Formats: sequence, C-alpha cells, structure tokens
Amino acid sequence: MTTTTTHRLQPTPPFDFAQTLGFLGGFTPTAGEQTVAAQSLTKAVRVQGETAGFRLRSVGTVQVPELTCDLFAGASLLPEAEEAALKRIRFFLSLDEDLEPFYAVARQDLPFHGVLQRLYGYHQVKFLTPFENACWAILTQRTPGNVARGMKRRLVEAYGGSVQTPDGLLWAFPEPADLAAATSAELGEVVGNARKGEYLNAVVQAFGQTDERWLRQGPLGEVRTWLRGIHGIGEWSATFILLRGLGRMDDPLPQDPDSLFVQEIMNAASRVYGPLSADALQAHACRYGVWQGYWAHYLRAAA
Repeated sequence: MTTTTTHRLQPTPPFDFAQTLGFLGGFTPTAGEQTVAAQSLTKAVRVQGETAGFRLRSVGTVQVPELTCDLFAGASLLPEAEEAALKRIRFFLSLDEDLEPFYAVARQDLPFHGVLQRLYGYHQVKFLTPFENACWAILTQRTPGNVARGMKRRLVEAYGGSVQTPDGLLWAFPEPADLAAATSAELGEVVGNARKGEYLNAVVQAFGQTDERWLRQGPLGEVRTWLRGIHGIGEWSATFILLRGLGRMDDPLPQDPDSLFVQEIMNAASRVYGPLSADALQAHACRYGVWQGYWAHYLRAAA
C-alpha cells in the first residue's frame, strides 16, 4: 500500500515550472527515469535508505510561484526522511535561487537578450544528487549516451529502490550507502566494464565519507581539489559535478582554451555572439562575475 502526503513549495520568483519541464523533457541523462507531463513531473529519490516518489505541479504564476508536492512511499516516511526529501527536491530544482542579480547583468548584455527572453524564469535543474552526477560522469567517459544509460539503468535496478506512483513504478538512483559493500569487480560486472567499476567504487567511497553540505558550501578550490582526487574524475568531470550536481555557479570559466568544457561553451556562445576567440569568451564571462556558471548554463540550455 502506498502512502501519500501533500506539501506546498514556494520557489523564489521569477520561477517558470514550464521551463523546468521543458528542460527535463530533453535531459538525456535521466531519460526514462521520470514522467514529464504537460503540467507535472513525477520522479523517485532515495533518502536516508528509503525510496520516495514525488509529483510536482504548478499552482502559481511566474512572479508568484507555488508548487504542490505529493510524496509517495510504500510505508509512511519517517519525519526526518520526509523533510530530507523535500529539501532534496528544492535543491534539485534550485527553488531557492534568486536570479534577479543574474538577470540584472544579463539585461545589459544585448546579444544575450534572446536567450534571457526564451529562458526567463528557468532555475537550473541539477542531478538529484551530486553522487548521481559523479557516477554519470564516469559512465559517459568515452561511451555513447545510449550505452551509458543502459549501464546506469542496471546500476539502479541492482542497488537503487523503487516506489509505486500514480504514473507507475519508478526507480530511484542509489545513495552511496546502498553501494558501500559492493566491490569494484561487482560494480564492473553490473555495468559491463571493469575500469568503470573501479572508478565507480572510488566515487562510492569518496562520497560516502564526505558531508554534502561541505561540497555545496566549502571553499570552491578545496572542493574542486577533492573531486579531482577521486580516481577517474578529471577536469571536465569535476567542473560538470560542481555545476550540475552541486550548483556551484560561482565557479569561473576554465582558462584553458583547449578544455572540453570551454569548447562546449564556445560553441554555444557563438550562436549568440558570433565567432569568438578564447579571450573574447573570457571577457564575456567575466562580465557576469559570480554568475558565470548561470550564464554558461543558459547558453548551453538555449543551444
């Protein structure tokens, strides 16, 4: 029997839930793992060893936003697990981010106006957890997306949890504790790649021994160094996790013009600003100060 509780979430305006749904509808790393409808999102998450489903629907406006959140569980969630699930959802959809300082800079950037108009009210959609983001970074290394998604699905079914929702059975990505006893060889067998098994095991051990609050709020340089110290995590993966798993949008654009991440931003920026040199790209990024991450994310999302 599934139990249901209903909650109200107030995002920081402006917030456009339609933008959230539009982004998730095309976000291939989680394709098939949630139900994205015209006005709702249903997904599952692991919290404190329990699996909870959640369905979000907008009942507000862009300037006065509000979401209803139905939580589903096979048994009543403990109060602390329920609170953790709601906090995880808020962080996942960046509901507490105030975008007005970013928009104030963006309004002075005339070529960027089209991007701003198209994505107005979009708060970054992260991976549900930085741990999932780190595992995905490992799975996609030198691997086609469809193959990586198959690996991820097997990992979820072997170590994650499932919950019945009104939209059917949904699976949640495991927490580090769910994989703590798994060996590199066992993980390699599940995903069909021994080296990735080694890297995944390193990610499991690292994230299982670290406080996520420090990863979100600790000194940026120290967090980046910590990520780079994980076997299998390189520069691109560390930047990817900082931005899309931890929401560290204060991370400045890398200086190396040959960086894969810089090349991706260069390609997206050229659609807005025309052909750019590496120096010109850095100059545009510097105008945004601590909002460089959001500027880069908007460019990529618009592209």
